[in-house]
Amino acid sequence: MKSQEPRLELLGEAKLHEILGRELLDRLEASGVIAKDGLFYVVFDSSTEIASVHGRLDPYADCNGIVGQGPAGAVGYEDIAHDPGRDRYYALVEARRHRDIFMAQVDEYDQSFRHVRSAWLDFPLDEVNKGIEGLTCVHREGRTYLLGLCEGNRCRGGAPGRTVGEGRINVFCEGERHWDHVHTIRLPESLRFEDYSSLALSGDRLAVLSQESSALWLGALQPSSWELASEGSTYRFPRDDRGRALYCNVEGVSWLSSDRVVIVSDKAKVATQRRGCRAKDQSIHLFAIREGFDDVNS
Repeated sequence: MKSQEPRLELLGEAKLHEILGRELLDRLEASGVIAKDGLFYVVFDSSTEIASVHGRLDPYADCNGIVGQGPAGAVGYEDIAHDPGRDRYYALVEARRHRDIFMAQVDEYDQSFRHVRSAWLDFPLDEVNKGIEGLTCVHREGRTYLLGLCEGNRCRGGAPGRTVGEGRINVFCEGERHWDHVHTIRLPESLRFEDYSSLALSGDRLAVLSQESSALWLGALQPSSWELASEGSTYRFPRDDRGRALYCNVEGVSWLSSDRVVIVSDKAKVATQRRGCRAKDQSIHLFAIREGFDDVNS
């Protein structure tokens, strides 16, 4: 019988300033990551810079550095997605005022990280700081879709957004001028996350990250619909010997393989988080997904 819960096993990690340079320290509030061709592309909610990081976290690699910059007037990015069909990147702006409402926006970049255009995600949001937090791209039946993960439960801010079991992913189809909202995926009621910070899709396998819960949920989509295939499983990030979270600021996730992910962490909140949270903040982490295993002595 299985005697161990599913868990995340740390394979390696580094502070981002050790890779990108201490002079960038004040801007390294990592919020999203995408793995591609042996590199990690990282975005920050404190700037519109896009950074490249060596896939083995080598601090001396020539590929480390800033490779892109948002258009004039742009604000920080919450996540980044890649379209392999056209080799385009989409950087997510959580929410901006559009006429008399708030909506998320994506800045599109080509393969050389030159800005191509900006477009709205056509879905009204409650607040400017409680919008779309996670982004991933998928092709189905010849069309391009973006999946946008709401930060709050029921896509709400305030108390309603803290009501667990109401996670939502909005599906957007590429239109002529903006991304049209075509469906809403309801995450399982059994998923008791307090917030949602990023998502990643590989094939039909889905990963959803929570900063407040310091946990990762893994599930899958039905191959021919936007419905979930199962309740999925939740994996907690490692805790200290008192059971307290060590990874308090996990903000971005991307698949590396069927059993490995890369995670980036934001800056710790000095005023509200305990000192122990700072050890893992502003960092990039590599984790293996370990299932429970048989206890041969049982």
